[in-house]
Amino acid sequence: MRKRTTSIPVNPMADEFGEGIAIERIAFKDLPPLEIEDAKQSHRHDGHSFFLLEEGSVQLEIDFQKYEMTSPSIIYMHPDQVHRTSIFENVIVCALTVNNENLNPDYLKLLEEITPAKPLALDKETLSIISEAISLCIRFFERKNEKLYHSALKDSCNALIALIISRYLEQSKSPDKLSRFEIVTKNFKEILERNYTSAKSPTVYAEKLNISTPYLNECVKNTTGYSVSHHIQQRIILEAKRLLYHSDKSVKEIASELGYDDYPYFSRLFTKITRMSALTFRNKNFD
Repeated sequence: MRKRTTSIPVNPMADEFGEGIAIERIAFKDLPPLEIEDAKQSHRHDGHSFFLLEEGSVQLEIDFQKYEMTSPSIIYMHPDQVHRTSIFENVIVCALTVNNENLNPDYLKLLEEITPAKPLALDKETLSIISEAISLCIRFFERKNEKLYHSALKDSCNALIALIISRYLEQSKSPDKLSRFEIVTKNFKEILERNYTSAKSPTVYAEKLNISTPYLNECVKNTTGYSVSHHIQQRIILEAKRLLYHSDKSVKEIASELGYDDYPYFSRLFTKITRMSALTFRNKNFD
């Protein structure tokens, strides 16, 4: 049975060395049992995380979705995302975590747009370039006595992140090829991520985008197949599930944290969306 905690556990990778950046190459066979057990427990990171799987295979669970990764592949995880490694075989992985302060602002915006991100398989040439960039970052990370140590580390890691982001952007449609409906939907999702605990009405988002509510709904439904209200509710329920599963906060406390003073309404909404009560969801996942 999992151990309940007062909040979602956070692995302080980025600040562990006082730099807001951490990078290392890890062979799982060399890890002590305690660290392997930690990897199997659900947690968040204190920064934006990038994992290059150089050898082996892993099964990840990220926000209740399971992913299979086989080498060579790479994945990006946002600080909000809760994840754990459930199965791994003969794994060598390179891990980079960078907090917001050390991340290029333009890259931060791009990362917000590609969240959530799935694992990406890499061809030999791309693997070679990214592996070389990681090796250089690790060498800078180890040279702590250099006068411009932090600047060199920060710049090299941002160059590596740019390479990774570019791989993800290759999988998505170019911004200049997006339709008007797709642009509005993209902007709505960005605003939703920042405001879902305080703004629950489609009208609020339409006002923020300076468009009418019917037009916002038309854009979002045409692009995604779902209404604005559906996206708002799904984002709220995702956070509720995270807190129910990974913390021991009461349902009433979670409702308040997500912006609901009307606790019974939140409970009915959760049941409507998930087809089970919040307590049933929690107890089911603690069995």
